[in-house]
Amino acid sequence: MREPSSIQIVIVGGGFAGVACAKSLAEDERTRVTLVDQNGYHQFQPLLYQVATAELAGQDMAFDHTEVFRGQDAVTLVRSEAVAADADQRSVTLSDGRTITGDYLVLAAGAQPNFFHTPGAQEFAFPLYSLTDARRVRERVLQLFADASAKPELIDEGALTFVIVGGGPTGVEISGALSELVYDVMPHRYPNLAVAGARIILVDLGRVLLAPFSDQSHTYAATQLQQRGVELRLGTAVTEVARDHVSLRDKTTIPTHLVIWGGGETASAIAGNAGTGQGRGGRIDVRHDLSVPGHPNVFAVGDIANIPYGDERALPQLGSVAQQSGTWAAKNILADIGGTGREPFHYRDKGIMAMIGREAAVAEIGPHRHELHGRFAFASWLGVHAELLANTRAELKALVAWAEEFYFRPHHRSADLLDPDQVELNKIDWGQSR
Repeated sequence: MREPSSIQIVIVGGGFAGVACAKSLAEDERTRVTLVDQNGYHQFQPLLYQVATAELAGQDMAFDHTEVFRGQDAVTLVRSEAVAADADQRSVTLSDGRTITGDYLVLAAGAQPNFFHTPGAQEFAFPLYSLTDARRVRERVLQLFADASAKPELIDEGALTFVIVGGGPTGVEISGALSELVYDVMPHRYPNLAVAGARIILVDLGRVLLAPFSDQSHTYAATQLQQRGVELRLGTAVTEVARDHVSLRDKTTIPTHLVIWGGGETASAIAGNAGTGQGRGGRIDVRHDLSVPGHPNVFAVGDIANIPYGDERALPQLGSVAQQSGTWAAKNILADIGGTGREPFHYRDKGIMAMIGREAAVAEIGPHRHELHGRFAFASWLGVHAELLANTRAELKALVAWAEEFYFRPHHRSADLLDPDQVELNKIDWGQSR
């Protein structure tokens, strides 16, 4: 029998699931872990909308893997894109042609935007699923304000009309944050610009916001956004995204130069190149122990997987699900190594929550969905996200300080709004860049 110390585990993806799995495995001296990630850092996805609206700098939400795994010599970091996997061989092929093989393979590569074959969406819409996406949205917003200031007639052509697609947490959160930026901050930076002519429009095929939440939360979210100047177009779908407009199913055409896409996600591309088959949402169906059917030494965790639980066909794509499933996959791998039995994944349900804006948040806590609004909801939100940060070596003091400024001291940003990452806002040919 092979010596336990030679057990090699390859993990694809360095987000919540991959980091949690790698850190748990690295604590056992019998394992060696290779973590493959194309970025080399873990991005804190729940706050990407804050980067997109210039509330936070990108570096505040990205945690270098070399720091995350500092002192854990059992983890080898490979910064490269995994373009394919072989479930039979438990191997991954990298973009540079290299192949890495392990005794176990853990697929934790996350998700990518789902444009649902909407014409023009992939070319012209701005998704919000990565740090790069968030920076691109922020640069675009600031550029459009600069252009409108230089040429105010552009406002009538939709330069300051921002369309958000999707009424889930991503769409609701970016709508609320964008409202504050547009109506509370930009008038101080551009006092001579008719910012009142700006529009923020949220479009969703569903007839309520935050569909998985309660009816009371639906109403609360809609009311809070409308009070912040956000127009709701519910019960209709986007049928086309163009360079200078969007078309809706109700035959409406909205002139706009920025469409932010939060309309859904699908599994990352490697899910279709792993030889495992794909289920709902392009994700990989897994067994209750998180292994892939027919491949007992291959696991799929986080947003790339359809994880069954209780009566649910699949758990939602949440940071807490990803983190817990990554830890549980490691637990079952170690059970194999130790000769003990695997256990079905047991999810500790922390509930669902969304930030709508300053002094406005909604949370439904625990499996019985105890409902909270306002400051109590925000406190719950903060606690869950602080726990998610625990695996990143992040300074929780920084999160708490941000929370105090963001929630309890409204409108704290100065009139001199600067790009947090010092990006040069020269004239950009956005048609070529997208």
